[in-house]
Amino acid sequence: MVLVKGNKSGIVITDIQMQFMSMVEFMVKAVLAAIPALLILAVIGFVVTLIFSAMLRIGH
Repeated sequence: MVLVKGNKSGIVITDIQMQFMSMVEFMVKAVLAAIPALLILAVIGFVVTLIFSAMLRIGH
């Protein structure tokens, strides 16, 4: 059961009823889904670092 209070400015969820094992399963799936996202962010950060590193070397 989900209790929701709504008005013109937004919605506030006040309670979620969920089985413990369902919550554990959801959290495990969320962690597994985050791994590829973190790898992509790491690659982007590495590329940005290489670009800034190359730009700083050009000036010297």
